[in-house]
This record gives sequence, C-alpha cells and structure tokens, in this order.
Amino acid sequence: MRNRSFVFFVFLLLPFFQGRAQVVVQDSVRSGSLIKKMIIPAVLIGTGVMISNSRFEKKFQDKVRNMTGDSFNPGIDDYLRSVPVAEMYIADLAGLKSRNHWFDQTKYLLISNILTTGITSRLKRWTSKTRPDGDARSFPSGHATFAFTNATVLYNEFRDSEPLLAYSGFVVAGATASLRVMKNKHWLSDVLAGAGIGIGITDLVYYFHPLQQFNPFKKEKGMVLVPQVGNGNLGFYFSCVF
Repeated sequence: MRNRSFVFFVFLLLPFFQGRAQVVVQDSVRSGSLIKKMIIPAVLIGTGVMISNSRFEKKFQDKVRNMTGDSFNPGIDDYLRSVPVAEMYIADLAGLKSRNHWFDQTKYLLISNILTTGITSRLKRWTSKTRPDGDARSFPSGHATFAFTNATVLYNEFRDSEPLLAYSGFVVAGATASLRVMKNKHWLSDVLAGAGIGIGITDLVYYFHPLQQFNPFKKEKGMVLVPQVGNGNLGFYFSCVF
C-alpha cells in the first residue's frame, strides 16, 4: 500500500513539471537547492509512514487524550488553517514587500492547494486508515495539509523581506495540526505526513513557477482585486479604473 502511494505521488507530479525536467538535470546548482528543499518534507512524510499504526503512535494518542480529556473539542482549527492566507493578503494591503505580485501569489496558492488536496484525498481513499475517534479516512490529515500549504506560500512570499511574518504561518499551521491530534481526529502520523505534503508540493510549485508569464493584472495599475470575508461568506472586491 505504501509503495503504491509513493508511486502515485511521483507520477502525479511528472506531467505537471515535465516541461522543465531537462533544465533541472542540467543545472546542478538549482538541483542541489531543490534537494535541500525536499529534505524536511521527506523527513516528515517518512516519519509519518514509519510510525503509522505503530504501538508508539497509539500510546502517544492515549497520553494526549488523557491530558486534554474526552470533552476537548474546540472548532478553532477549522479557521486557523486559513490564517496564513489572510496574513498574506493583509500584508499586501499594508504595502509590505513580497516576492511576487498579488495575482501570482493567488495563482501559486491555488495551484499548490489543488495539488496537495488531490494527493491527500487520494491517499485517504487508498490507505483507508481509521481515525482515533473511529471515523474513516485518517491518513494523511487534510487540515494539516491545507494549513502547511498556506503557510509555505506565506513563507515563500515574505521570507526575504518580512521573516517574522513568513515564519508565523508555520506556527499557526503547527497549532492546527496539534489541535487535530488533541481533538482525537487524527493520529500523529497523519499530521506529520500532511505537513510534509503541504510543504513539499508548495516548494515544488515555487521552484518551477508554473504559468509564470500569466498575469493579466501586473501591468494594469488601475485594477484592484481584494479578498473579502464577512457574514460567513468569502468573496472578492474588484475595481478597475479606465
């Protein structure tokens, strides 16, 4: 089962990035950089796979629940996972220097989440791991994947200009993952693997820059597109000056 999951993970990415594969092979400096970027995600995913369904994991879960109690079930983790996205757009509105134009940020955010969500959803069906509370489809954690995907986008955009802001997303993502374990919704291996997928795939997206030239707003200074959240609804404010 684990071998099939790994094969699926590799082949899902190949068509998406095959157009730049030769460039990566020829450029040893960039290849070395990519390898370094993949170390942490590989360790997280590998650790998650190794401890999944282990005695250690079950004892760890029992200790966590003994500390929190069976009634511990806050819903804040559903909102925390989106905080890095809000941080990024608020920073844009505040005029903080970012790596990319807001449209490119949104583009890479969407591509990263589409890929990570697709991989996580497929792995959930393939592994059919039972959650600590008895529900199905535990491995990997969708909340952790989503949170760390968003956190990695924030990090890539502001790591050079606003390091505290850049790293804050990982603090929020870590809190999200911790709450999933504390609420008995996921095992430790689930959130570790989800974090690895979120970080790894997003770093790959930023490394290869898919659709790099596609930005209809970059040269249009009179256009503004701002995400808006209110009354339980998510939308966008668009303004164009002719």
